[in-house]
Amino acid sequence: MPIDPYILLLLGTVGVAALLPARGTGADVASGASTAAIAFLFFLYGARLSTREALDGLKHWRLHVTVLACTFVIFPLLGLASRGLVPVLLSEPLFQGLLFLTLVPSTIQSSIAFTSIARGNVPAAICAGSFSSLVGIVATPLLAASLLGSTGGFSADSLIEIVLQLLVPFVAGQLLRRWIGGFVARHKKALGLVDRGSILLVVYTAFSEGMVQGIWHQVSPARLAGLLAVEAVLLAVMLALTWYGAKALRFDREDRIAIQFAGSKKSLAAGLPMASVLFGAHAALAVLPLMLFHQMQLMVCAVIAKRRSHDKVLSEAAPGEASRIAVGTGTRSG
Repeated sequence: MPIDPYILLLLGTVGVAALLPARGTGADVASGASTAAIAFLFFLYGARLSTREALDGLKHWRLHVTVLACTFVIFPLLGLASRGLVPVLLSEPLFQGLLFLTLVPSTIQSSIAFTSIARGNVPAAICAGSFSSLVGIVATPLLAASLLGSTGGFSADSLIEIVLQLLVPFVAGQLLRRWIGGFVARHKKALGLVDRGSILLVVYTAFSEGMVQGIWHQVSPARLAGLLAVEAVLLAVMLALTWYGAKALRFDREDRIAIQFAGSKKSLAAGLPMASVLFGAHAALAVLPLMLFHQMQLMVCAVIAKRRSHDKVLSEAAPGEASRIAVGTGTRSG
């Protein structure tokens, strides 16, 4: 179960922020740069999403509705249920961060990668992750405002700021995709570095503000251990619900794999920028649960995907589906 190198970069950025937090004019510059980076990040998201692929994906609407229900209904309900763990396992700020984690959209890249490894429905995973990210631009701040309310510092101004920083750049990217889509596709790797660099800047700004505010005195090793235990249970419950729930809804094996990986994970790339806008100076504690959950989900899903790749596909198929699945998977290397 390898550790994602990017998580090491994120932890290193947190360490730099702890040792050399931005203050005064430096904090203003970092905040402005972070705001611009967030807008550019969502502009690229818009430029990458193929409108034609999104429309084609709507044909498989049952799968996408299932993933969206897992992401924006079941996850938040489990997050609300964790309120009963305060103050035994979680402090109030960590509970708010955990609840925010449950409101974040699903991942795209890792869902696709794990679905491919497990020999699942990759096109469905692409569309499900894209739809989740798109819906999350609006749903996440609205759910956060509703469920966290004044404890998260929400107001009409913060929602307007979300629209201006996230949704408007995303729509602009979609509108300009006709002219810049080819450039974005050709320079995918370079722009991917810009993506990750933007997120590192957001993390540095958020944790710098947290250091200046002195919020790290609120977190103890025991609280962190409690948070990890709660997140492990949360991930296990969602992995079980998405797999067996999809089976109960009569999805075939390939669709169940896409539902499990897209419906059980949360996006660090989308969650960090949103948290910086919604929580401001308190974003550091708000994103800590998300950062920990992100690494946990990658490690666990990597193992599951590897095991799924060795499944006997025909044994799970209905008699009438056996020949269709054999044709669809017979040329795959596994």
